[in-house]
Amino acid sequence: MVRPVVGIIGNSYLMNDQYPTHAGGTMNSDAVSNVSDCVPLLIPADPRFVSVEELLEVCDGFLLTGGRPNVHPEEYGECATAAHGDFDRARDAITLPLVRECVSRGQPFFGICRGFQEVNVAMGGTLYPEIRDLPGRMNHRMPPDGTLEEKFALRHVVTLTDGGVFHDLFGASEVMTNTLHGQGIKTLGQRVVIDGHAPDGTPEAIYIKDAPGFTLSVQWHPEWDAANDPVSRPLFEAFGAAVHAWSAGRKTASLKRTA
Repeated sequence: MVRPVVGIIGNSYLMNDQYPTHAGGTMNSDAVSNVSDCVPLLIPADPRFVSVEELLEVCDGFLLTGGRPNVHPEEYGECATAAHGDFDRARDAITLPLVRECVSRGQPFFGICRGFQEVNVAMGGTLYPEIRDLPGRMNHRMPPDGTLEEKFALRHVVTLTDGGVFHDLFGASEVMTNTLHGQGIKTLGQRVVIDGHAPDGTPEAIYIKDAPGFTLSVQWHPEWDAANDPVSRPLFEAFGAAVHAWSAGRKTASLKRTA
């Protein structure tokens, strides 16, 4: 039986500071394949190579990954500053309209870190360029030194809305997560619901109100040790179930058209 396909949004990098590449973390593919039970397909997020329309047909769902480049502030009506860091305008050109189309169609997506921020911007929201510079906020960035295990270690609690989507998914009002981001939500996009906060008030879990499909997104990195982590595994399992359901619906619709 052929598994449904999850398009994993790739990031642009220069290998050895010269050779342009599209890349994605192996842990994303691991989580999609072994927890969501879907085929991971790395997407070159660049409108020179793919269109949103093509991606919607090729893939059943999408994983909006984290990445070093940030959403360009022009996408939410602000000017770029040094605090905004690096950008990937080609990725912006694919992911922002892709999110809006998925919300409209009910096609599932799961946003992680930058992907979480992309969802908010796609729906008309804005971002802070640097959370740690705000009064009363903690440093959410990845520790500069240490092993991968130390960098992805659990670092703070996320408090979930009682009776909310994430509360129901985890069966708990608080969960422990890692944190490896610099930016964060400033103003909410239309229909974006904050369903979890860090201790300093930073939004950490969102979904799109009244969307017909799976739209959960988190500011942390659940792809790390997804098969074993008690918070990560339910997220990727729920995402996988939504992708399988979408795929089954598409196949049923196709059979009806050809009958």
